[in-house]
Amino acid sequence: MAEQTEYRLIIDANQNGIGFKLKELWEYRELLYFLTWRQIIVRYKQTAVGVAWALIQPIASMVVMTIVFSVILKVDTGDIPYPVFVLSGLIYWRYFSAGLTGAGQSLVNNSALVSKVYFPRLIIPISSTLSPIIDFLLSFIILLIVMILFNTPIPPQIILMPAFAGLAFLTALSVSLWFSALNVRYRDVNHIIPFVLQIWMYITPIMYPLSTVPEGIIRTIYRLNPMVGVIEGAQWAMIDSAAPDGGTLLLNFIGVVLLLLGGIIFFNRMERSFADFI
Repeated sequence: MAEQTEYRLIIDANQNGIGFKLKELWEYRELLYFLTWRQIIVRYKQTAVGVAWALIQPIASMVVMTIVFSVILKVDTGDIPYPVFVLSGLIYWRYFSAGLTGAGQSLVNNSALVSKVYFPRLIIPISSTLSPIIDFLLSFIILLIVMILFNTPIPPQIILMPAFAGLAFLTALSVSLWFSALNVRYRDVNHIIPFVLQIWMYITPIMYPLSTVPEGIIRTIYRLNPMVGVIEGAQWAMIDSAAPDGGTLLLNFIGVVLLLLGGIIFFNRMERSFADFI
């Protein structure tokens, strides 16, 4: 009987340094575009109302939060109508939350792709973090309409809105790199992400202004939350609320950069075993 030869396809990660090369990511930019666009299409495929979900969800959340926090709990937002206040922060939080959730589960959801062909695996969480941008833009249109209805003037610093959206993207990506890599080996990370986001939302000034947080050590610790700088800056840019503290923004940015760099190193080390566990 003729001896049979067994062949195995071994997919190994780049072993050079941390494997994160901008040149390599640029070479695979078309794949990044394809994966991002595919996730945008899948998000609304076979849904009853399609893209309208991106409009219904922020409106429904705004109405509920207005009833609970403005009507019942009497949260004071000064001269800014509460629906405008909460929606201005909510659209950034929804982008951050959707990006983190999708990217955290992205490697497992694309297991067939990860285990069969080589490409920079970093592309997968990046594309998942980018894909909710359409929802963000549609929610921003809703915010403009609500601002008009409540006679809220549009400040000139609204041109800085993309900068805070970029910081929200970096924050979501930096955290999701840790979660997505861990999720390949420990699938209960899927249950941890929603729990973390639920707590994180309550310690972010979305439903209440930052001025309600007690001053001193409590507010100092509170400002370590990177989403505080994002929300505070976004509300200042879009509805002319209190200007963000420059020191907080700088601290948040440095923290996000360090978390992102650490996430990249951790992700690339874990990448060598993705095909084995996925």
